[in-house]
Amino acid sequence: MYTARRKIQKDKGVEPTEFEDTVAQAFFDLENGNQDLKSDLKDLYINGAVQMDVPGNRKTVIIHVPYRLQKSYKKIHVRLIRELEKKFSGKDVVLVATRRIVRPPKKGSAVVRSRSRTLTAVHDGILEDVVYPAEIVGKRVRYHLDGAKVMKVFLDPKERANTEYKLDTFSSIYRRLCGKEVVFDYPVAESA
Repeated sequence: MYTARRKIQKDKGVEPTEFEDTVAQAFFDLENGNQDLKSDLKDLYINGAVQMDVPGNRKTVIIHVPYRLQKSYKKIHVRLIRELEKKFSGKDVVLVATRRIVRPPKKGSAVVRSRSRTLTAVHDGILEDVVYPAEIVGKRVRYHLDGAKVMKVFLDPKERANTEYKLDTFSSIYRRLCGKEVVFDYPVAESA
């Protein structure tokens, strides 16, 4: 178990949960058993993992990866997700980078926070991570009379075959991570 434990690195003093150990073991097994992913997974690790229920009696595994390793994960994203979904049979797997929100500096303070650490930037980054193989081609925000706000996100129609069955999963994951209502759809092609 020691070797699988190096695939998960949590904050100091925090022990991984039993489920996080299971996910780390799956990463370790993929690194040792799959020649296709072995060299790519050698230096990669995760920060945490959560299992959640989504509508339609399905389960989803959300894996948090370090922000600085995000590019390495995106190179092997499709293959890795396919293998992890085989390991966790019947569950959708989503990789999300761990991002940090920094509060705005106080008036008169000389400290400046970077744009990538704002609430809006972090929520946009999480949205892109959740739908990753598909690209976001448009966003609309609809305000209801009762004050409710619903964001409609349009995904690239080229990825429709791979992502259409996961749209409810994407909505519930984003609601859980950011607390915002989102509806995913594909743009309607206008006939000329």
